[in-house]
Amino acid sequence: MMFEVVNTGIVPSAGPVNGTVRAGPFLFMAHTPKDPVTGEMLAGDITVQTRRCLENLKMAVEAGGGTLADVVQTRVYLIELEDGPGMNAVYREFMPQPFANRATVVVKALLNPVMRIEIVSTAYLG
Repeated sequence: MMFEVVNTGIVPSAGPVNGTVRAGPFLFMAHTPKDPVTGEMLAGDITVQTRRCLENLKMAVEAGGGTLADVVQTRVYLIELEDGPGMNAVYREFMPQPFANRATVVVKALLNPVMRIEIVSTAYLG
């Protein structure tokens, strides 16, 4: 197998996906505002949902043996342009400087209608 699934302690998705996988020195992670214990999507405004996404990302990268300082690239998907400032405020609380490379994209919708945000990140653990 070219990659291994990382056991993050976050309840797995019911869908055919894995939230965190390792390939060599890289961790590939995709996180949503999902309660890590129940698997239920957390409703709320963008600050509540961003905080949950980043708490899940932190759990994932630590389970893989790294820290948020090891994140080298992040892609943030929002459903509302107006959510950018609130997302950025919470992002600054979690992510250390220098900030990783990041793209932020506003999309028409995300797979779960409760979700306002999804964060996809890559960490280098070399």
